[in-house]
Amino acid sequence: MKSKGHNLGAIIPARLNSERLPGKALMEVCGRPIIHHLLDRVTACKHVVPERTVVCVTQEKSDDPLVEAVKAYGAKIFRGSTNDIIARFYAAIDYFKFDAVIQIDGDDPLSATEYMDLTMDRLLSDPSLDIVTCRGLPLGTAVKSFTRAAMARVLKHYRSIKNDTGFIYFFTKTGLCKQLEVDPISPDHIFETGRLTLDYQKDFMMFTALLEDLYMPHQVAGLDQVVKYLREHPEVVALNAGLDEEYWNRTREKINLEFKGEDGTLHRIQV
Repeated sequence: MKSKGHNLGAIIPARLNSERLPGKALMEVCGRPIIHHLLDRVTACKHVVPERTVVCVTQEKSDDPLVEAVKAYGAKIFRGSTNDIIARFYAAIDYFKFDAVIQIDGDDPLSATEYMDLTMDRLLSDPSLDIVTCRGLPLGTAVKSFTRAAMARVLKHYRSIKNDTGFIYFFTKTGLCKQLEVDPISPDHIFETGRLTLDYQKDFMMFTALLEDLYMPHQVAGLDQVVKYLREHPEVVALNAGLDEEYWNRTREKINLEFKGEDGTLHRIQV
């Protein structure tokens, strides 16, 4: 696949009725909702603009305020299934006629713009690839890029319609897609104890402290700046330290993903 002549976009799953921290996408830091901080980083990517950045919300009325916030920013909205993110993603990609997408999690307001560029660059450079992911980055900064064909293949084979937790494993742990993992491109992007995902109130406290120091209007702090800040401010890192075990235990408990292989046999994804 080559970038010329192809329609590239970004898709972000989000909803307000989350179990652990309801309404987190609209919680404000520096006078702006979290979803706007995330959209700043996505629209700074060289491959997309607000008009091709799609926040994929549910059809639940509870998401109406999120729809308005996204529209106010200038990004697009797609409404779909509440628990079946695979169906929601496929419908969004089909509606906007995207050939490939960068996928960013709505819980990750400091997702790394550098790796949005990098994963899509690598995907476009090798027509045999279905998906490019990241490894070795701080939790909550990694992103993925995948093709429309990969999305269609996953849609054909997945069987668990409740997949809001772990949906990406249909792409990376089933053998259905050819995957490339990219490593950190700089040691300045590595911080193993950093937790930059928003699931709990303590996470919000950390983001508040960090963004109040780093945020500047119309600018996006690079991952090297974020990591440098964390290294220099252990008191901010400590605000949500110790949550990872609870986070991963919950993830393992909720994941129950099944798919049909090419031979038609039913398989369960092992995590």
